[in-house]
Amino acid sequence: MGSVGACRQCALVQYRDAEDTRGRIVMGCMTPVADGARFSMKGGPAGEFRENVIESLMLNHPHDCPVCGEGGECHLQDMTVMVGHRNRRYRGKKNTHRNQDLGPLINHEMNRCITCYRCTRFYNDYAGGKDLSAQASHDHTYFGRQEDGTLESEFAGNLVEVCPTGVFTDRPLVNEYTRKWDMQSAPSVCVGCALGCNTLPGERYGKLKRIHNRFNDEVNGYFLCDRGRYGGSFVNDEQRASFPGLRQSNGTYNAIESIKAIQTMVDWCTSDNKLAAIGSPRASLESNYLLQRLVVEKNFSNGIATHEASLLNQISQILRNSTVATPSMRKVESADVVLVLGEDVTNTAPRLALALRQSVRNLAKEMASAMNIPLWQDEAVRVLAQDQLSPMYIVSMSDTPLDDVAAETLNLSPNDIARMGFAIAGQIDSSLTETKGMMEEFDADTQKIIAQISDSLKGAKRPLIVSGTGSQNATVIEAASIIASALQSKGADDNDAMLSYCLPESNSLGVTLMRTDAHASLEDICQRAADGNIETLVVAENDLYRRAAKEQIDALLSKVKNLIVIDSIDTPTLSQSALALPSATFAETEGTLVSSEGRAQRHYPAFLPAEQRDATWHWLTQLGQALAFPGFDDLEHFDQITAACAAEFPALQNICEASPQADFRSKGLKIPRQTHRYSGRTAMRADISVHEPKQPQDDDTPLSYSMEGNTGTQPGALLPFVWSPGWNSNQSLHKFQSEAGGALAGGTAGVRLLEPMNTGSTAENANLPAKPKAKKDQWQLLPIYRIFGSEELSAHSPAIQELIHKPFIQLTPEDAANLKVSAGDGIVINIENQDCELEVQVNTNIPAGCAGYSVGLPGASWLPPETSVNLKDAQIQSNSGGDDV
Repeated sequence: MGSVGACRQCALVQYRDAEDTRGRIVMGCMTPVADGARFSMKGGPAGEFRENVIESLMLNHPHDCPVCGEGGECHLQDMTVMVGHRNRRYRGKKNTHRNQDLGPLINHEMNRCITCYRCTRFYNDYAGGKDLSAQASHDHTYFGRQEDGTLESEFAGNLVEVCPTGVFTDRPLVNEYTRKWDMQSAPSVCVGCALGCNTLPGERYGKLKRIHNRFNDEVNGYFLCDRGRYGGSFVNDEQRASFPGLRQSNGTYNAIESIKAIQTMVDWCTSDNKLAAIGSPRASLESNYLLQRLVVEKNFSNGIATHEASLLNQISQILRNSTVATPSMRKVESADVVLVLGEDVTNTAPRLALALRQSVRNLAKEMASAMNIPLWQDEAVRVLAQDQLSPMYIVSMSDTPLDDVAAETLNLSPNDIARMGFAIAGQIDSSLTETKGMMEEFDADTQKIIAQISDSLKGAKRPLIVSGTGSQNATVIEAASIIASALQSKGADDNDAMLSYCLPESNSLGVTLMRTDAHASLEDICQRAADGNIETLVVAENDLYRRAAKEQIDALLSKVKNLIVIDSIDTPTLSQSALALPSATFAETEGTLVSSEGRAQRHYPAFLPAEQRDATWHWLTQLGQALAFPGFDDLEHFDQITAACAAEFPALQNICEASPQADFRSKGLKIPRQTHRYSGRTAMRADISVHEPKQPQDDDTPLSYSMEGNTGTQPGALLPFVWSPGWNSNQSLHKFQSEAGGALAGGTAGVRLLEPMNTGSTAENANLPAKPKAKKDQWQLLPIYRIFGSEELSAHSPAIQELIHKPFIQLTPEDAANLKVSAGDGIVINIENQDCELEVQVNTNIPAGCAGYSVGLPGASWLPPETSVNLKDAQIQSNSGGDDV
């Protein structure tokens, strides 16, 4: 966010030369370094100046650190102790403020504010938020909204870490408060989307208390989206099973011991039985690998619907064979021209959207460099550029939250988006014979936009094309690849083209890289069951009702005699199982995930799962050993499973490098999950027994469930928390970086599995999309995603549930008028023989002949690709008073 010198806590004395004994006070963050410059931190009046500033900040600040919710991780508290301010001389009344209700995610405590302006600098300048501002002036300056209400930005949760004093805190944590130093935490990876943001889940009393950002210079940097920060509370869901359950004839479940559950599986999985298994793109590589190994390839499906699987396979082939690089999110921020093709990035890959928002400032940075203005002088750079931005072009199915920083936006149907993409590629590379004549298909205004986009891309040094599976259209994905390839071959001489795809789930790319031609599709499994060739089916961490039509999944499960489901959440699929096994979540077990960038990363357990919940990979290992399958006796530890998986699949051969092995030691010691100030370990279970149980032993990771160990010199992949002497707040992060604002001194977590080829696929033999044909009384349903609700796991988090909208359909004003419906009315449509009740929203940005359909929201039916419906036959439920979009 640059430097503004607001806090004055980096005040130094700068001396003119060796003869100068007096010097002058300057702010370190605002002073350029030059050869021969002389500075002193303690000399002259600098120390007294810093203490006086702290004292002035404390005039209206509460002196309640021992009971303050930010105590122990407060930057102001750190600085107050450092400068030596102890005595309160001010005896006047403190100014007080009324707190606002900012929604279910953020708690507001305005009396702690020291008017540092960090919140508005992040929220408005960095994240693009509009509904938080500084109001009034002087001692009455107030940071909040115009009125009470949920903060609208998808990144509002970062205010919790940006604010130095606790004006903004996690509301879910406030409700069940625990001090920072009393939390047990471990390095983890967000499972809210496919970007693989690094996180620090914190636990106390067997509950996940909060998730904080874990710095990764190449991935999420300093910030998370709100889905990633608050969506992990599904770990605490009271509906989660704690014991294996065996279904009775009356439909209820009897809790059984894990030993009996294993024996039941052995009885059902004997060689005489017809066995098949379904994996999941939200399960780890290790879990999917073991499941496949148990049933052999031809009986294994990765659990992804055929159409989506084909899209993922298409993207995988492009990334593995292309000469165009897939950028990290840090590199995304360096793009000087961006084209988003068919993807609502904010709702499908939120943290990537924040990176794209930073990329439009590159023009301002170039202007500042030309004027010799240092980039850390953020305000000067913004004033210089005013409203001038690097061009971003968005061609999508509807409006997106990034539209406010886009140079041009177009809303088209998926096939039209693809055709426009091919037309752009043809303008960049005239040798593409397949695209000739495509420009003439568009009207004059659209042709001008196509020419503008292609000219901008051709002249760019770091052009970026962003697409993904959001449109559910293979030709959109192909068009993005062809544009990137054309840029690589026909762009500017110093062109460094980049191509980024948004994927749906945390391990979508990982399971796709595991795919072989021998694997069965989900439809194959359904057909085999219908033919009576499957007697026992094992499903791992997958709700099949989110993968196919309800009618199809009902038919599948009704034909299976023994359905075994391993999952961490209660799903409709789990409720149909004959044997339900409770699995551990990302916060309770280790696992390797592959992000959409192609970066393999490992998450570690912050705490052990309760009762008889167990990791999916451990359930499967026990089953394989009980069945005496060859090789399973050699899989005693997690690292051995990872190594076996790496040896099996060439694309995954480097996954063991994602993090250190279990035998890693820092100066001969394990890495502690608990800080040295961790308290109450003896008393936590005193109401159960006065005898303190032995701390759990962790043989599968380099981490320990203890305060004892060594921190500070560990690799970046093993950073469980940030703390340094004198620095209790998260500002202590700079002690772990190679330099202020630099990468972690211990190295960047994860390993990239996919790098661009020297020679690879070209923009030839393109599969041109069919030109859309209007059908009378038929509306094509366009998938519309929401950051809160469309993702399965986070939808089980209580705070997120308060922000989830009911399923909806978006209509153009003309279509709404013709159908005689208005915003807020209900409409019932039939998708795949299932009635779905939707709320009408009127949206001027929906293409003609199309309707937007909410995807993944609780209560919404599964949406097949390119679905069309007759809305004139739909049942209307009038309910006036709704809002337009």
